[in-house]
Amino acid sequence: MKWTRRTLSLIPRRNERKVSLMRIVFMGTPDFAVPALEALRRGGHPLVAVVTQPDKPKGRGRQLAASPVKAAAGRLGIPVLQPERIRRPESVAALQAYEPDLIVTAAYGQILPPAVLTIPVYGCINVHASLLPKYRGAAPIHWAIIRGEKETGITIMYMDAGMDTGDIILQAAVAIEPADTVGSVHDKLAALGADLLVQTVELIGAGKAPRRPQDAAAATYAPLLTRADELIDWGRPAADIHNLIRGMNPWPGAYTLDNRGILKIFASELLPADAALRSVRPGTVAGVINGQGLVVPAGEGCLLVRTVKPENGRLMAADAYCRGNRALEGYVLGTPAAAAGQP
Repeated sequence: MKWTRRTLSLIPRRNERKVSLMRIVFMGTPDFAVPALEALRRGGHPLVAVVTQPDKPKGRGRQLAASPVKAAAGRLGIPVLQPERIRRPESVAALQAYEPDLIVTAAYGQILPPAVLTIPVYGCINVHASLLPKYRGAAPIHWAIIRGEKETGITIMYMDAGMDTGDIILQAAVAIEPADTVGSVHDKLAALGADLLVQTVELIGAGKAPRRPQDAAAATYAPLLTRADELIDWGRPAADIHNLIRGMNPWPGAYTLDNRGILKIFASELLPADAALRSVRPGTVAGVINGQGLVVPAGEGCLLVRTVKPENGRLMAADAYCRGNRALEGYVLGTPAAAAGQP
């Protein structure tokens, strides 16, 4: 059934019906949030509106593009709001007009002010991509992989005025496998988040949702990534560099500098210890294995660099790139000469 203003007018307002059927406003923006939106729609609760970020310029032509959540809402026939700032009085008033019983957020991209948090009778809940209180913040999937975690998960929590500090309702964990990247973990968590969200909404509707305060002393943080976070330090252990590369794939990409400019690295493997490479300067392209990649020693251990993207180039096998850039073998990645574009 497609929910319209007419059909919504037939749904009793708050305090006039049982809690089991709730009017929901969904707030989200990227691909991660789409499975949650679709799962809620299948769950039968009326989605009275979707709130997402304004359209952004995208691609070489810088044409305005809708967010994935806006596109999904259009397919589902749900009204869409795109406020520049959710805290502005007119934005708050627009939300109030929908009389939501529950607000659900999933990677929306703006902090909800108290004026919004107090609108729904049953509160605001959030789908967060970590096992809170670990990895509070904007980039939990990236940082969990970068820091070498073996598992992560989804937390559904009640929202409060803090950053990911609200009481936990439900959690579920997933393993981070050795070959996982941000992309693969993102997809696993998006699906898990959708399933856990449906369970949570049903518990809230039945008046049975648990509520567990977070242990603030155990909190860790996952701040927005900066350009400095993406830079490879070849003096670090090979395992740390390998985790950084996985934790930046497919976006934004870990990078170093070569004799032609910026070189992004998207795939690598850890190599067994090699005594012959211990005296080689970290970051040196010490060899090429045809069909596999570039051998690069680190501060401790050694990496096989498998997939790269040169500046203004395409994604390609690292050994193929080296064949087209003969001066790369023996070059020390990340050196000032590379930054200056010197051979």
